[in-house]
Amino acid sequence: MAATATSNINIRVPKPTRALIDKAARALGRNRSEFVLEVARERAMEVLLDRTQFDLTAGEHKRFMAILDRPLPKESAQALKRLLERKAPWEV
Repeated sequence: MAATATSNINIRVPKPTRALIDKAARALGRNRSEFVLEVARERAMEVLLDRTQFDLTAGEHKRFMAILDRPLPKESAQALKRLLERKAPWEV
């Protein structure tokens, strides 16, 4: 997170929550702002990556389906085949 901060987020929290956040931040060698920003960013990415339903316009849907219907390049197809043939870490 090397980007320069350009806007503020102000939140009010109960004192025990602030103390807990400060303790966790210190445990990681970060200040409160760095810790809260890192955790909020990670959670935001997690939420967005876990989405299973996306709302698309008719045009977006058509484009998406066209991309899915394209054949894989030979290198990608071979890499996918190797990946699917490999045992999962919990199966080893």
